[in-house]
Amino acid sequence: MTGLRYVYAVCRPFDAPLQSQITGVGGAPPRLLRHHDLIAVVSEVPERDFAEQPLRAHLEDLDWLTETAHAHQNVIDALTVVTTPLPLRLGTVFHDDSGVRVMLEAREEGFLRTLDRLSGRVEWGVKVYAEPEAEEQPREPAKVTSGRDYLRQRRRSRQAHEEMWEKADRFARRLHETLSECAEDTRLHAPQNSALSGAPGRNVLNAAYLVPRRNSEEFVELVDRTKNEEPGLRVELTGPWAAYSFSGEEPGGRESDDMSGENS
Repeated sequence: MTGLRYVYAVCRPFDAPLQSQITGVGGAPPRLLRHHDLIAVVSEVPERDFAEQPLRAHLEDLDWLTETAHAHQNVIDALTVVTTPLPLRLGTVFHDDSGVRVMLEAREEGFLRTLDRLSGRVEWGVKVYAEPEAEEQPREPAKVTSGRDYLRQRRRSRQAHEEMWEKADRFARRLHETLSECAEDTRLHAPQNSALSGAPGRNVLNAAYLVPRRNSEEFVELVDRTKNEEPGLRVELTGPWAAYSFSGEEPGGRESDDMSGENS
């Protein structure tokens, strides 16, 4: 093969076939590269886009990055159906198969420990938003006849806003405690910026839960029961995903030694 090797994930050997029509980054089909008791899922990508310098430039191009991330995720999703993948960071690239095997050899023990811990488990994401109408609380203001009336209205508005956030915080904390009891592990992520995510409302909970596959239906039902529990608060569930939040791999960037191998 010519070109560079893009690595999507590492997993244990598995027998079930991947979806026959799946394509990866750059349109190339993924293949399995075995090393001892590990499989690296790779595809060929062109140097003009994925050598160190052009890749750095591309990572500043939002359209290119979105397309690449979508293709990367398609492969991870297909793997999640048939096995437990350990996703690697977006843009993990090596010169050739030998470079991938060197990486697998160097990190073999850690990969195997993580795969054993994640085996048979998936990640579910839960977000809670304060709806825009609840956050803004639009009301027809009372007629202001004096400075005292103005200050009184400001105080009432501030108190209402604080009460709304206290309610949202209590709900989010209670929901997280409840869901944590049904999960083997949890991660609390920073709230998302609505200007960047495009989701309406303010994000007050952004959490990930590691759940055994066999308990996923129970977990989903538990989340569904909370969706209309508090007016003005919206609960969103996503998944099941490969266990990104629990893999020890960062979601973006690239390995510091990805391009350290020699071209064949």
